[in-house]
Amino acid sequence: MPDLVLYQPDIPQNTGTMLRLGACLGVTVHLIEPAGFPMSDHALRRAGMDYLERAALVRHLGFDAFEDWRRTQGRRLVLLTTRAEKAFSRFSFRADDLLMLGRESVGVPATVHETVDARVTIPMVEGVRSLNVAVSAAMVLGEALRQTGGFAADG
Repeated sequence: MPDLVLYQPDIPQNTGTMLRLGACLGVTVHLIEPAGFPMSDHALRRAGMDYLERAALVRHLGFDAFEDWRRTQGRRLVLLTTRAEKAFSRFSFRADDLLMLGRESVGVPATVHETVDARVTIPMVEGVRSLNVAVSAAMVLGEALRQTGGFAADG
């Protein structure tokens, strides 16, 4: 089943929402540190994450550590970005994909952009900047789970 990857998130409420999303859908969430807020259980609970004990959270001490892990696992890294040409709805997801979301404030650095295996975007009307990162995660993860038969009721 696809996993979510949060690259150095800035906003604890968004992280809490995505951890809850992962817990409810049985999806592992990887967090690449450092985060822009304290990563304590207390801080996440304050962000509305009352499902913390049910969430599968894997913390990586930096992008290099994450990349070492990913390469040993042989998993494809798919970046959700406004700087992509391919719509997520036209992308063929695989069950072992890692769906990466960047920092709310700045996305991911160019070095990470160059490292990923694929980039997808959510088509939006002209004149708007972006959706909330947790909303984006839910939309794209939902499509990836639909394509790969990963919803709990599908199994």
